[in-house]
Amino acid sequence: MQTFSDISQFPTQSVAVATTGTFDGVHAGHQAILRRLLASAKELDGQSVLVTFDPHPRRLIHPEYPLELLTTVEERAELLAESGLDFLIVQPFTHAFSQIKSLDFVRQLLVEKVGVKRLVIGHDHRFGRNREGSFEHLREYAPVYGFEVEEIPALDISAMHVSSTQIRQALKAGEVQKAALALTRPYFVTGEVVQGRQIGRTIGFPTANIGGLHADKLLPALGVYAVRVDLLDQPAGTHTRQLPAVANYGQRPSIEAGLAVLEVHLLEEGQDLYGQRLRVHFIERLRGEYAFSSREALMNQIGLDADQARGVLVTG
Repeated sequence: MQTFSDISQFPTQSVAVATTGTFDGVHAGHQAILRRLLASAKELDGQSVLVTFDPHPRRLIHPEYPLELLTTVEERAELLAESGLDFLIVQPFTHAFSQIKSLDFVRQLLVEKVGVKRLVIGHDHRFGRNREGSFEHLREYAPVYGFEVEEIPALDISAMHVSSTQIRQALKAGEVQKAALALTRPYFVTGEVVQGRQIGRTIGFPTANIGGLHADKLLPALGVYAVRVDLLDQPAGTHTRQLPAVANYGQRPSIEAGLAVLEVHLLEEGQDLYGQRLRVHFIERLRGEYAFSSREALMNQIGLDADQARGVLVTG
């Protein structure tokens, strides 16, 4: 997959089959659109193109609300590359871009610049200034500007019982298994191991503090989780083995209550993680976060958490 950071940089294709949207999460519903996009491109012997936006349009349109992204733009690109997509255009969503009329978006950008011969869109897709563009508009434009338009039926999407909103709600409730079903994979976050206070070492459970998390990335409910960890900074060609771990995302009320922190304790010894980029996949929530009456009680519970995580990860 080739990625372009602005639609102006894209080399116009003779036969482009395209779709547009944020595709946050690249969940099962998005995957249905992608499958149809790729099949349609094969039918026309053309190239599959996805136009997405960064930052998320809500950052500009509704800055008063938190974004709570399921995927950063980098994570989204990785997932889209795995789908077999030919081209990804990450269009900067600026105020000027948001004011482009739906007709101009279709004619000037999709048809003239990208080279669209067929447009594949999800049900009730809106586009252009003030979301004025609709499927009905596209059906009007198509014969005038020489492209076809195909809408994925609402039934095909709704039958999956999935939406980004539902996934966010599940994650906020700690229901990471429910979210994984809708995403078709465990939910993950990407960050870097940073220096902590090394308190975990003093109680026999060294942890890696995960920093560098995207400010808009949604994290699941506070609590303890069985997780799998990818080490991302491996030499080229090295097989990355997911490491079993137990993670705590919380305010650590038994130690030093404060801002929520994501900590990971590997269930296998011998890994020096400082400075490494990690991807943490949330497999199952083991319990909520609560304060313990003593350090000994905390140590005992962490030991039980580790044992429970091992059981989950062996069977999961």
